Amino acid sequence: MINSNYLRCTLCPRECGADRFKGRGFCGEGADIRIARAELHRWEEPCLSPEGRSGAVFFTGCQLGCVYCQNYELSAQHKGFELTPRQLAETFLMLKEKGAENIDLVTPTHFVPGIIEALDTVKNELGLPVIYNCGGYEKPETLELLRGYVDIFLPDMKYFSSELSGRLSRAENYFTVAVRALEKMLEIAGRPRYDGQGRLTGGVMVRHLILPGQRHDSIELIRRLRQRFQPEDFLFSLMSQFTPVHLSEQYGLDRRVTTFEYKTVLKELEAAGFDGYVQERSSAGEDYIPRFYEHLYYDLPNT
Repeated sequence: MINSNYLRCTLCPRECGADRFKGRGFCGEGADIRIARAELHRWEEPCLSPEGRSGAVFFTGCQLGCVYCQNYELSAQHKGFELTPRQLAETFLMLKEKGAENIDLVTPTHFVPGIIEALDTVKNELGLPVIYNCGGYEKPETLELLRGYVDIFLPDMKYFSSELSGRLSRAENYFTVAVRALEKMLEIAGRPRYDGQGRLTGGVMVRHLILPGQRHDSIELIRRLRQRFQPEDFLFSLMSQFTPVHLSEQYGLDRRVTTFEYKTVLKELEAAGFDGYVQERSSAGEDYIPRFYEHLYYDLPNT
């Protein structure tokens, strides 16, 4: 069945209007689902996968274009392989069989229609929380399509400054768009909820990556979020894992975050009262970047 969302694509805020059956959108992808990895992932926050078995599916392509993206092999180089919606559904079940605590959809926006088709296929078999792990640059209309399919939204909140977001991610309107998206995510998923083991079963967790030399933007971002939201609305995960990769050095991002930068932003987060997680600076490094694949490398029924 032809999905009309791909005929003149407006799934993301770029609204590039590409016919993705004939070509590629701003995201660099056509209408066929492509991923580059589907494995148990150890590095998500403890409440998402207390046992370190997040069922991460990394989708190829991206609607942003961050010059420092640690998954640049997917977002910029478009490494990956095609799956039908049925094969994606089987991939979800494969991860469940391997012990996944959730299904973690990483950079999924431009494939939302195919993902929904896959989730419909396994809705009576999956029985796991579904996480929408995205860059925060989302359209409320696309998020609405996910109502009843996604349990946990895991957006980045990258910048407050339009100059910074334009220069580093080609998205001058990033903060305005991301706040509207966050409001929609909260409407759909509600406030954080947990099971008896302390595992997050629903709600929103906002991530923010501190960038070297940009602590003032991080501080302003936290202040603006506190002005618009209550601390109990969502969890906040402060990340300090920045590692210079891809085009980072060409844009002056040629080092890791300092202890001073880290502690200054952390102090602001504590003052704002958001609950959540703080990532230790020792987690920065290329060892934390997973391996990605160009061909289907795992077994699926009838494949």
